[in-house]
Amino acid sequence: MASGSCCLVKIGPSILNSDLSNLASECQRMMDAGADYLHLDVMDGHFVPNLTFGHPVVKCLRPKLPDVFFDMHMMVAKPEQWIEEMQAAGASQYTFHYEATEDPKTCIRKIKEAGMKAGIGIKPKTPVEVLDPFIDLVDMVLIMTVEPGFGGQKFMGDMMPKIAYLREHFGQIDIEVDGGVGPATIQQCADAGANMIVSGSALINSENPRETIRYMRTVVEEAIQRSQLER
Repeated sequence: MASGSCCLVKIGPSILNSDLSNLASECQRMMDAGADYLHLDVMDGHFVPNLTFGHPVVKCLRPKLPDVFFDMHMMVAKPEQWIEEMQAAGASQYTFHYEATEDPKTCIRKIKEAGMKAGIGIKPKTPVEVLDPFIDLVDMVLIMTVEPGFGGQKFMGDMMPKIAYLREHFGQIDIEVDGGVGPATIQQCADAGANMIVSGSALINSENPRETIRYMRTVVEEAIQRSQLER
């Protein structure tokens, strides 16, 4: 959050990589393995070239996972148009892309008015400084470490300075990282200052997702402790 106690580590599986024919049970499997929330990718075929699912799927998942935090990653053009539907379907947080709207402040206001938490994200080619005017208005900032729209891309380590910039200038904000994140790349994310970790195939396809989550959580917790000691 923009203020308050130091950031908590939160691990959120990206369930787009799972067996979508068994989506509810796959989500439950991840929560049982120790996940803190679920990251649900919504793509509209316009803002990104791919197409996934929308609010009807979220509405079906909510009764089966009544207490789970749903972080909706809205990779859609005109994100304002889906706010009410996603809230009604049971979304907890509505994370839209800075690049997708002409009026981020109004979008944030509408999300908050709908009773959801607000997140704002940027693509890899967007400079992080464009987010400065909105940090105090949102609950979370998302830094993409792949181009949004497709799974399985290579992790972009050169995005880490964006995370470090946010952590240095905006202290307590939740910083989420998404794209190619797993045991092999978590240290970079943790050292830069990310505390909300989205992991797709590395978690979904893990032979022991509980152990994978535990490992990534430990790495981030240790990085947070080190940064506190260095202050």
